[in-house]
Amino acid sequence: MQYDTGKHCVYYHRYHLVWSTKYRYKVLVGELGLRVRDICRHVCGENGVDIIHGVVSRDHVHMFVSVPPKLAISDLVRKMKGRSSYRIQREFPQIRKRCRGCRFWGGGYFSTTNGAITEDLVLQYLDQHTP
Repeated sequence: MQYDTGKHCVYYHRYHLVWSTKYRYKVLVGELGLRVRDICRHVCGENGVDIIHGVVSRDHVHMFVSVPPKLAISDLVRKMKGRSSYRIQREFPQIRKRCRGCRFWGGGYFSTTNGAITEDLVLQYLDQHTP
């Protein structure tokens, strides 16, 4: 396990993020899918987020990312979904007709953390270090 460092901290924050298109429309193919990938990469780069692995499927996006502690996951997803929706609808005007309105992404997202240690190990560690 490799820890990341900030100015005043050492951290290991890994998140699996998933969000889908509105009504699960299968529109993330070809050039549009590549553009969504590029926009997400750009947003992550601006916010100091490392993409460990990512997949743009036909109707949803999976990302496994390392997020610095100063950035809330909800803010990261909001930025990626918001910016990609805005740019996709401007660059691919035909998609607005397909998605019926101004929402490109479905509401919400899925997020889970990934850690190399379990809750039992943390409790065991804390028991050993209590005075």
